[in-house]
Amino acid sequence: MKLMTKLVAGLFVGSLFATSAMAQNKNLDLDALLKQLEEGKFQQSQQNQAREAEFKGKVAEQDRMIAEATQTRDNEVARSERLETQFEENEFKIADLQEALGKRLGSLKELFGVLQQVSGDTKNKFQNSVISAEIPGRGVFLDELAQSMGKASKLASIEEIERVWFEMQREMTQAGKVVKFTTDVVEADGTKVNKEVVRVGPFALVADGKYLDYNPATGTVAELIRQPAARYGQTTSDLQASNGEFVQFGLDPTGGSILGLLVQAPNLQERIEQGGPVGYTILAVGAVGFLLAIIQLINLTFIGMKVNKQAKSNVVKEDNPLGRVLKVKEKYPEADVEALELHLTEAILGELPRLSRFLTIVKIISVVAPLMGLLGTVTGMINTFQAITLFGTGDPKLMAGGISTALVTTVLGLVVAIPTTLLYAFLNTRNKAIVSVLQEQSSGVIAERAERG
Repeated sequence: MKLMTKLVAGLFVGSLFATSAMAQNKNLDLDALLKQLEEGKFQQSQQNQAREAEFKGKVAEQDRMIAEATQTRDNEVARSERLETQFEENEFKIADLQEALGKRLGSLKELFGVLQQVSGDTKNKFQNSVISAEIPGRGVFLDELAQSMGKASKLASIEEIERVWFEMQREMTQAGKVVKFTTDVVEADGTKVNKEVVRVGPFALVADGKYLDYNPATGTVAELIRQPAARYGQTTSDLQASNGEFVQFGLDPTGGSILGLLVQAPNLQERIEQGGPVGYTILAVGAVGFLLAIIQLINLTFIGMKVNKQAKSNVVKEDNPLGRVLKVKEKYPEADVEALELHLTEAILGELPRLSRFLTIVKIISVVAPLMGLLGTVTGMINTFQAITLFGTGDPKLMAGGISTALVTTVLGLVVAIPTTLLYAFLNTRNKAIVSVLQEQSSGVIAERAERG
């Protein structure tokens, strides 16, 4: 117990000593901090005083700069007012001078206006003329002249006016000539070859028996990718081979518009291809019908010749229907009239299959062909309506395929039906003519047997 009391007393005394030491150190730190603050405040006061003295020293300089800026602004304002006044005076002077110029020009002003318009129009005409393929660069001068005359201060000189007249006169002169010249020609495969080209006035360019096209945008001459019909190509060859004599030539007076439409027209093969599978089927059936009809026509022709020969001869031959029918009389010499008539009828009926061979097939083809054409028409219209449903009616080219199929198949059906119908009628007539001869001769045989009996 005493030991615990001594220990507590010792701890209390130690804590008192520690607290006293800490209080003493704290007093020392606060004094040092106060001293530092006084020193810093003094230094800051010195810096502020230096800055204030420097600012006061520059006030005069700033006042001087403000005065200079104010003076500059006043000078610019005065200059602006002076320039505005001068601008207004110049506008009045320009108006007076333009009025005086207009009075001095008089009718020449209208003349120069017409000259400017003519220059522009002529330049456009030269640009699209095939004569420019032989004489390039004519439109450059006219374009520059038209642009320069658009300025009020620029008037055309006598030389420029004469140049315009010369170019127009040269265009008219060249328009009446057929000339040959050499230039680069772009062939259909894209190859550029230097060729001799024949120019027919302002209408056409030809080379190597082919029509050429002049592109005004690039100034190049190129073969038409697709040439017109062969009869037109023959005229181009005749023209190139001509030495001045008159030849026939397919001329496009529109300068290429009609020729462009002509080469776009589909040929026979392309029209057939437009018919599609139905069109090919119609042609195949028609070819079979024509072939059978021709075979039967040849057959009936030879049979008819033999029958006519047999009708004029007293010798019976079995190489023709009439001879085989007349041979019945010799086979049944003792038959009565009725029996002989039946035998002759039997012989004639036996000859009919050979005489009417293929006629039924030709007749069926003549009836089926237009029906197949109608099938193609319906199919094409269905395709057309499907295109309208999907894409609308804005682009007619989308409907052209179905309409072409509809029309071409109808035409092909009629092309097959009409000739096969005529062939069937002709063959049927020949067949009936031969059968009529057989019946006539058999009636004579019956009459002869009846008179003898």
